[in-house]
Amino acid sequence: MPGEAAWAAAASCAPLGRSAFRTSFEQCRCRQRMGYCYSAPNNEHTCPIPSPTSEGYDLGPPSIAWLVWHIGFWWSMTINHSFEDSTLVREAATCPGDAGEIRTWLQALNTRWRALVSNLDEQALRSPERTKWPFQDQPFGDVVAWVNIELTKNASELGYARFLYATQG
Repeated sequence: MPGEAAWAAAASCAPLGRSAFRTSFEQCRCRQRMGYCYSAPNNEHTCPIPSPTSEGYDLGPPSIAWLVWHIGFWWSMTINHSFEDSTLVREAATCPGDAGEIRTWLQALNTRWRALVSNLDEQALRSPERTKWPFQDQPFGDVVAWVNIELTKNASELGYARFLYATQG
């Protein structure tokens, strides 16, 4: 179990849905020394996060900050590689510096994704033409399904991380 400092950092990012909640970048960011999250903040108060090479139990659970970065990362990559110029790379995916900016960022990705996908017809969903990331040569409908599954999985992980924090007293 991570120490109290680790839970406090995770908790500061937890209530992303509360409009009145604001926190500083320092409170929200992951910290390598906590042993369960992989973050290196830069001067722009964004969080480019290197991933671990494995997902072993020895790493412990990811922080909420890492999870929200991960949602923004894969959603941004999917939009860029499916509807834009396919130039976005993992190292360029950053996370905003506080909970309010994170909410705005994720809501914008959701709005953009829904608008882009809602304009596709059945033929476009069956075609592999847009399927460039995270996999290729499959119907684009598979990417749409993957986004739904990944978002559901990450939302569940966020909820569980918040639950774990709440049970720590």
